[in-house]
This record gives sequence, structure tokens and C-alpha cells, in this order.
Amino acid sequence: MDSILVIAMGAALAGFVQGLSGFGYSMTAMALWAWTLEPALAAVLAVFGGLCGQIIQALKVRRGFDGRMLWPFVLGGLCGLPLGLKLLPMLDAQLFKTVLGALLVIFCPLMAFSHRLGGIASGRLSRGPGRALANGLAGLAGGAMAALGGFSGVVPTLWCQITGMARDTQRQVIQNFNLTMLAVTFASYVATGLVSQRMLPQLAVALPAMVLPSLWGARLYERISDVAFKRVVLGLLTLAGLAMLASNWA
Repeated sequence: MDSILVIAMGAALAGFVQGLSGFGYSMTAMALWAWTLEPALAAVLAVFGGLCGQIIQALKVRRGFDGRMLWPFVLGGLCGLPLGLKLLPMLDAQLFKTVLGALLVIFCPLMAFSHRLGGIASGRLSRGPGRALANGLAGLAGGAMAALGGFSGVVPTLWCQITGMARDTQRQVIQNFNLTMLAVTFASYVATGLVSQRMLPQLAVALPAMVLPSLWGARLYERISDVAFKRVVLGLLTLAGLAMLASNWA
């Protein structure tokens, strides 16, 4: 019963964050799930919930689509997925929490304050073939991290913010990139037997728990700026990452 409640709470909170920002389902849910769920189950739930949320968001928020901007991310992500899938079975519970905690501690503050890093992506990386290559490399990292538990949006989102991409365009790029990566990742999980029948009850809990919060988050995105909300969420996730690291050192 306790694990069911944790799954529902993680899915609901993650659904809201994803609806508001277009990313962050896995990072938010894992901050709760990594404490009580085995790594394989947590990864499957994160990818499944993130995929369902992205389908909802693709139907709900459609502004700013740019296929030319999207394709390098997707191509890079498809190349990165096999790397992540190879690494996933090697993780034990302690290492899983260490890696996840480190990701939260490193990337969340960067993403919260990435507007200050705009000078990094200047010159060749801001346009033309150089920009497409850089977008592809960000997608490569996102694809590898997708297989490690659905963290596909971390690096691409940070890169989009660093390069000053328009808000609606960034949302559509990350939204559709995540949708593609999570769909392929979940199909790979099914094909390799990682998704088992014993996980079906947990999946059945996670899906309805995230639907309404996801819609509420998307409604807020359409009405107000999400900068302050994103900073609060990323700050909490940073603290969660520190707590995970501390629990392994205790």
C-alpha cells in the first residue's frame, strides 16, 4: 500500500511539472520513487509516465513547432539510446541513487540559472551547420539518458535555454524530442523483457494519477510564465539529489 501511494504521489507531481514546463517528469518522479522502488521498476514507471504525459502535451500545446529545428535532436537521440540501454542493466540500487542524485545536483541549478550562460552558444554554434551539429550532440546525450530512466529532456532543455531559443519553439522541440525518445525507449524495454506482467498494477496506478495534474500544468503554461515555477521545482529537486547522495554516504 505504501508503494502504491508513493507511485501515485510521484506520478501526480511529475505530471504537473511536465505539463507546466514540457519536461521533467522522470526527474520529479524519481525524487520520490528512487527511495522505495527497485531501479528497474522505477525506470519503467518513469518512461511510461513520461511518454503518456508527452502524448497529452502534444495534443494540448501545439504552438511553435519547427521541424527543421527538431530533426537534429531526434537523430542524435536515436543514436544515443543504445548506449543508455547497454548501461541500464549494470546499475545496482546504490549506484542508481548516486547517479540520479548527481544528475539532480549538477543539472538542476544549471537549468534554473541557464539564462546567464547565453554567451556560450555564440558564433558557429548559434546558427547553420554548427548549430545543427550541436543540437544533435545534445540529442545524443538526451537519448542515452532516456534509456537510464527517461531523463531525455535534461541536456536538450539546458542547451535550448543556453542558445536563447524562443519559449514556444523550445517547448515544441523538447516535447516532441521527449515523445520520440520515450516511445522508442519504452518499446525497447518491452522488447528486452524489462517490462513484466508484475509491473502492470503499478503502471495502472501511475497513468490516472498524472492525467489531471498534467492538464493543470499545461493550462498554467498557457496563461503565465513558468520561470519562477521552474526555479522552485529545480531547487527542490536539487535538495532531493543531495539527500540521495547523503543517504549513500551515511
